[in-house]
Amino acid sequence: MTDHDVAVSLLDRIVAAAEAGDPADIYEIYAPDAVIWHNHDLKESSVEQNARLLAAMDRWVADRRYTERRISTFPGGAVQQHVLRGTRRSTGEEVALHACVVIAVEDGRVTRLDEYIDSAEASRFAP
Repeated sequence: MTDHDVAVSLLDRIVAAAEAGDPADIYEIYAPDAVIWHNHDLKESSVEQNARLLAAMDRWVADRRYTERRISTFPGGAVQQHVLRGTRRSTGEEVALHACVVIAVEDGRVTRLDEYIDSAEASRFAP
């Protein structure tokens, strides 16, 4: 498998876990000491924290789906632009979150993910 194929496969698995609301595969996608950084709060989080957020998102937003995915790979990683869409469970409102993630990959696992989102759009996903 090429570096391109590995990076795309990892992104596909992240999307599948998020759409399913099932963080089980996250622990195989990320290296154990991987770092997830978010532009909206400038904080780094762990794989465990990321898995908890993914599970919580399932409680807040139904029918999650990633649309308009565009992926570009580079040596050691990839960039994905997408729109995360879903329905707020509390109100039935359709929501959309435009985002970009940059992943670093080593030994077939994500070692770092930097996520860039619009915080105003993201606030519509929270309870």
